[in-house]
Amino acid sequence: MRSIDYFDKRVQFHPDRPILISDEAHYSYGEMHRLTHRLAGAMLADGLRHQEPVAIMSPNHGAILTTLLGLWRAGAVWIPVNTRNALDANIAYLNYVRAGWLFYHSSLAAEARQVQAQVPSIRKLICLDTDDGEHPSLDAFMLPADAPDAPDLGDPVGNGEELTAIIATGGTTGPAKGVRIMNRSWGALMETIGNLMPAENPVCLATAPLTHAAGPVAMAAVAMGATISVLPGFDAEAVMRAIERDRVTHMFLPPTALYTMLSHPRVRDYDYSSLRYFLLAGSPVSPDKLRQAVEIFGECMCQSYGQTECHMIATWLPPHEVAAAARGEHPERLASCGKASYSVRIELMDDDGNILPTGEVGEIVARGGIVGGGYFEMPEATAEATAHGWHHTGDVGRRDADGYYYIVDRKKDMVVTGGFNVYSAEVEGAIMELEAVAEAAIIGLPHDHWGEQVHAVVVARAPVEEAAIIAHVKARLGSVKAPKTVAFVDEIPRTAAGKMDKKALRQPYWGDQARMVN
Repeated sequence: MRSIDYFDKRVQFHPDRPILISDEAHYSYGEMHRLTHRLAGAMLADGLRHQEPVAIMSPNHGAILTTLLGLWRAGAVWIPVNTRNALDANIAYLNYVRAGWLFYHSSLAAEARQVQAQVPSIRKLICLDTDDGEHPSLDAFMLPADAPDAPDLGDPVGNGEELTAIIATGGTTGPAKGVRIMNRSWGALMETIGNLMPAENPVCLATAPLTHAAGPVAMAAVAMGATISVLPGFDAEAVMRAIERDRVTHMFLPPTALYTMLSHPRVRDYDYSSLRYFLLAGSPVSPDKLRQAVEIFGECMCQSYGQTECHMIATWLPPHEVAAAARGEHPERLASCGKASYSVRIELMDDDGNILPTGEVGEIVARGGIVGGGYFEMPEATAEATAHGWHHTGDVGRRDADGYYYIVDRKKDMVVTGGFNVYSAEVEGAIMELEAVAEAAIIGLPHDHWGEQVHAVVVARAPVEEAAIIAHVKARLGSVKAPKTVAFVDEIPRTAAGKMDKKALRQPYWGDQARMVN
């Protein structure tokens, strides 16, 4: 089904239940229902085309929820804009998907005007929180409160092959690719999360960016009838305070945010007894930190593995199994990402397309309902990712005799830092723009807080400072993708095939660890 169908089911049975708690507004399901009709009606009256891409560029804000539900009711396709990216990269992505509308927060008004100037397909801009010159606020743009309902655009099978979103994921070469998120695969994700994480009177805390994994988690919580408590950004004590205040049952954070909470001096001062599911995803978790988290937050810690192309919950390690492992029952499972979830089959494959038996190491491949629809207008990349009749994750892992999966390396040339994917070729290309650089290789180094940090290995043809390289990449690609350290070498090791030997580059830092991800 469509996201709006899951929402409408909850409106029917719980119209008075709160759906949104934020600094900006508090709404019930019934009030939000009316707002989404007013927004959808206004968009359609303004010429919105069916399945037109609509971008949202904003820090966390309560109006994002209203806008998402409204655009989906109108039959549009969500384009999340990661505000942590460099603006040039976001402009390139919006041109690639040919976004027609942009909803933005006033704090990004200058960036919105640059988007307007450089993305010819953008024809309508709406400011989420206030009138901004010629661009109306969200409230001002909506139809009046007594306007008729927007038309019902659903079909008998839930519009399964239509798009919910086109979400950016970096490529190993070139700019970001857009993953086609289908109503059918998005619906499978909603139902998978609902089946795995049930709770009475759920309250979901959204503090990680709604443009990242927190967005799908929040919408799955709406499908369960949850109240969404939105924080403007991650602040460890604000999160701990909100858990106690709002009686939060569900929350998602990347491991780096968990580590910040664990090190906070007041982490033991708050009441976490309401928590049922504290989901960690985006990168592997330190087993020692996970054990400590169980001690502090209780039997609520859980993990999942997935990716944009294979939506988020491909594998699942539930709270009771994490807690048991923390007590010493199969402690090795603290390093596992769990078993295959309901909506997908997971296997390991060799380079020739052969499924491998238990115990052998191979690429993690997936098949099932939560696999999306390939890459937007990139048939060759889609064909490569779906070779041999399976979705290829690019991650390397093994499976034990009980069906638990363990990620040990990455086939794709990628660094995961703070839960964000940084693709090496993109950063290498930015460094190579500098005339003083002859060659560059990007690898991930183990880091206690970020999981991995971006590290550049550079062969220089002329004097160049580490700080200059870092500053150049930060300006081109944003701070997340910029290297944190640079090493200068006379030459970069190569494999027999003449390719950069990234394994050899990583080995001095990772040593003989069982997995070369963190």
